[in-house]
Amino acid sequence: MRLLDTNTGQFRTVHDPRKERYAIISHTWAEEGEQTYHSCSPLPVRPHRAGRDIRMACCLAAKIGMELVWMDSCCIDQDSSAELSEAINSMYEWYECSTICLVFLSDVDSDDDLNAPRSQFRKSRWHSRGWTLQELIAPRYHIFYSRDWKRLGTKMSLARTLAEVTGIDRVILNHEMSVDHVSVAQRMFWASRRATTRVEDQAYALMGIFGVHMPTIYGEGRKAFIRLQEEILRHTYDQTIFAW
Repeated sequence: MRLLDTNTGQFRTVHDPRKERYAIISHTWAEEGEQTYHSCSPLPVRPHRAGRDIRMACCLAAKIGMELVWMDSCCIDQDSSAELSEAINSMYEWYECSTICLVFLSDVDSDDDLNAPRSQFRKSRWHSRGWTLQELIAPRYHIFYSRDWKRLGTKMSLARTLAEVTGIDRVILNHEMSVDHVSVAQRMFWASRRATTRVEDQAYALMGIFGVHMPTIYGEGRKAFIRLQEEILRHTYDQTIFAW
């Protein structure tokens, strides 16, 4: 796992995330693309070379006492298929082991009435993307930020609204009950309300939710979901999987 030092701007490799204190970033990728690992190299990531999102992520993480931060766009070498596959298979654990998850909502204003029926928060793209499902469930603590990186609230304070928007019970959101105790069908239902850019990611984004691992093969299309179902069947006797 490659982490970014918020003080020096240098990357640090760790082998056991359970032994580290780090903030992890959750966001949706911008249409114009993100600053990548290679664009951040050679190290360190100096202020004039780092994108605004990376700078703000480091700043906010440091402000809450975190020396290390992880952000998918710059901490994974997307050009390495081996590294990308390892990261995808490990991502749920990385989010689960994080000290805090900082959620950046690029389509929500800082003065939004979060709990209003038609709030920007309720309609945020973050709630409808496939990868953000595990990013919502795995970490214990979240802080949500607006498009201008102003604090909106925590997962605890927004639990009721989050439950209404996502269909995920508050006992799961608040880690009062393990996701392992939720039926396969129910977890699949959560995912069915979300979309991914690549077809294969509909399956890959769910591996952590179901506690399974498998190689990522971009280009296999919908076969990825069939492989996911087969892998789930090897690990559970839950017959509700056949509903999908």
